[in-house]
Amino acid sequence: MRSREWFSTAFVMCALVGLSGCKSAPPPPDRLSQLIAKGSDLFFNETFGGNGRTCGTCHPAENNFTIVAEFNPALKENFENPALMREFGLILENLDGFADLKNTFVMRGVPHVLGLRNSVNSPGGPRTGWSGDGAPGDGSLRSFATGAVIQHFTKTLNRVPGVDFRLPTEDELDALEAFQLSLGRQQDLVLPLRLKGTVPKRGQEIFLDNKLGKCNLCHVNAGATANLGQGSLGNANFNTGVEDLPDQPARLTSQKVPRDDGFRTPGDGTFNVPPLVEAADSGPFFHNNAIETIEGAVAFYDGEAFNKSPAGLTLAKLDPEGKGIELDGTQIVAIAAFLRVINVLESIRQSIMLLEASLAVSSSAERARLLTRAVRETDDSTGVLTGGGLHAEAVAHLHEARRLADRALRSHFFGRKHTEEAIREQKKARAFLVE
Repeated sequence: MRSREWFSTAFVMCALVGLSGCKSAPPPPDRLSQLIAKGSDLFFNETFGGNGRTCGTCHPAENNFTIVAEFNPALKENFENPALMREFGLILENLDGFADLKNTFVMRGVPHVLGLRNSVNSPGGPRTGWSGDGAPGDGSLRSFATGAVIQHFTKTLNRVPGVDFRLPTEDELDALEAFQLSLGRQQDLVLPLRLKGTVPKRGQEIFLDNKLGKCNLCHVNAGATANLGQGSLGNANFNTGVEDLPDQPARLTSQKVPRDDGFRTPGDGTFNVPPLVEAADSGPFFHNNAIETIEGAVAFYDGEAFNKSPAGLTLAKLDPEGKGIELDGTQIVAIAAFLRVINVLESIRQSIMLLEASLAVSSSAERARLLTRAVRETDDSTGVLTGGGLHAEAVAHLHEARRLADRALRSHFFGRKHTEEAIREQKKARAFLVE
């Protein structure tokens, strides 16, 4: 699942645990919860007077898209490419301006919006979007929201504020920012974890080995910050050679797919570091959705495109033997297994929070939404583990947790009992993954 829809005020309050450790002081709890609830409503329901899209159109619970280009004659050309949107999930972006819509554009996947509190900041300024430069402006979440309305919500290609859409107010930008920062993890992992399972444990070792996997140099603690040995670079930008992959799926079609120039206008060919905890269930991977599986994404860094790229050459210079990343098939699978397991640990954490939140609400509709989300998160967990042939015992408990959450969803009298049992099954599954 590429992104997750958190629409429950009760769950959002649970997600705020640990916010006091953030660098910027949050508003008082009551004010913050109100701001997040308002941001959630804006994210999923507000069209800003445009063509009917909302933020949730491209960041929904499921991987589906509303293809406005097919239904609005004014947007028939140079607004979206329905063929690439449908087959590869690629969205047309005019990052270098709207002066030449026919030729000046890039095609990018939809990034998830989880853990943004840990992945936006850098010494050079905030990083949002695949290239870290917002859309448009300073790269902040506020600028990103404004740019999204201008780019994607417009009624016509004239893009006139007040006619084709309305711009978000300052208060709305505050609420959207607060909501997005509340999603997912509020802090990074601290590796190594005491993992169970021979292959995931070995994958973690390779991930953390700066002479072998070298993954932790650019993804410290499997997050979105880099440290090449001279201090944290924050959420940095690198040219990893993804644009040089010879058989990018979208370019195998007859559709026009210009080269993506990355950061700034004109671009420098660099893209920012994404967090990896959420990676395994948020494919396809990279800014152009070029690779479908997590194993394929890891294998990319063992290939020629990466090792001949500026980022690959930089890693080779840091290596005592002048080597880039050299991994064999079993090591690639091990790293992917590690990424699968940390992804499932996060999904289990979220599932438990959703289930616990459902016990605390009085609204039956709210309870149903929370339980439905817990079921979907559990499906994600089982899919990620079975996709890698990992931890069959944990999968069995996850299946039982899902069955119980589904029964809680359909039960009027025994919902609490089934929910509590589902929580216990989630914890039993987690115990097979980590000590």
